[in-house]
Amino acid sequence: MNIAAAAATLPRRFRPGFWTAIFVVLFLAFCAVTVIRFTKGLGAVTNLSNQFPWGLWIGFDLLCGVGLAAGAFTLTAIVHLFNLKRFEPIVRPTILTGFLGYAFVIVALLLDLGQPWRIWHAIVYWNPHSVMFEVAWCVMLYTTVLAVEFSPVVFERFGFHAPARLIHRLITPLVILGVILSTLHQSSLGSLYLIVPSKLHPLWYSPMLPLHFYISAIGAGIGMMILESYLSGRAFQRHLELDLLEPLARGMVVALGIYGLMRIQAIRRNHAFGSILEFGYEGKMFLLEFSLGVILPVVLMSFRRLRSNPDWLVAGAFMAVLGFVMNRLNVSITGMEAASGVRYLPSGMEVIVSLGLVATGMAVFAFAVRTFPIFPDGPLASPKLPGTGA
Repeated sequence: MNIAAAAATLPRRFRPGFWTAIFVVLFLAFCAVTVIRFTKGLGAVTNLSNQFPWGLWIGFDLLCGVGLAAGAFTLTAIVHLFNLKRFEPIVRPTILTGFLGYAFVIVALLLDLGQPWRIWHAIVYWNPHSVMFEVAWCVMLYTTVLAVEFSPVVFERFGFHAPARLIHRLITPLVILGVILSTLHQSSLGSLYLIVPSKLHPLWYSPMLPLHFYISAIGAGIGMMILESYLSGRAFQRHLELDLLEPLARGMVVALGIYGLMRIQAIRRNHAFGSILEFGYEGKMFLLEFSLGVILPVVLMSFRRLRSNPDWLVAGAFMAVLGFVMNRLNVSITGMEAASGVRYLPSGMEVIVSLGLVATGMAVFAFAVRTFPIFPDGPLASPKLPGTGA
């Protein structure tokens, strides 16, 4: 198929509906806030201050965006390193989700940085002693790895089978590189908060924060894979791959179980159980986060009968993801408020930016599914490339 023929088959129109209208409104609002932010500064659109310089755009857009994209390196390792080929049908949508997650994290950083035009400085001005330097390089490199891993989908769509075969032959070293980079920066996001042991609330601080961030990202990343499969099924009239998602849910239970035990051990070492029993602001937020993100999904998904039920499976995955989001917001906001001496509440425009990024990511995902062979049973699915086994 040549480029002209492929372009002729691209989706020409979309029927506008309720969610399309919501996306358009959020996207236009996002664009308006972006213009204000870059013309009038952070102070015009955020409730950030010198006392509280990191807010929703770091806690949600960055920490959650990177963490929820962890399903990409987890699943590619399962398929290409552990050779569990049965999960291959959901690799492409998971890689796409991960790539979009990282791409919009970079967009969010451009909005959050005081001088975003200097974002390239990490490439030239090296500071190997800085955790931020390591995170910046790992995010840049892993975004590139995800783009390369996804590129065969684009090549196949336009009939360029030779470069697609080349990428398939290099997939194992690419996946190994991706796992290494992900392990480094998923954990290093937790390392950012090791420098504030006297400021971060003991319910969330631990010298093991890098490991907490890494393991919780694996659990939430699996939950995000399940949610993505469910939402894709609803949007594109596809069946839910229960035979693939049920064993993944078991892996989610193991990851969240280990993470939960580590959290309890850290709280014991910090002698912070009193904060929970006092049932103050931080204690309530911890109980809500831990119940939703660890206890309920672990208990529910431990029963095969519930894991095999689509409704319960999706509910367990949703709670794991929601609890993960709450954890990252608690670490970056709730746990830092007392020490900062101020109560931070994100402005409406901060919320609009975050929602706009999520909506744009979902719209781009939908466009990619309609345009490229993402799903093996989709209308654009390609036959196996000769000599690749893919």
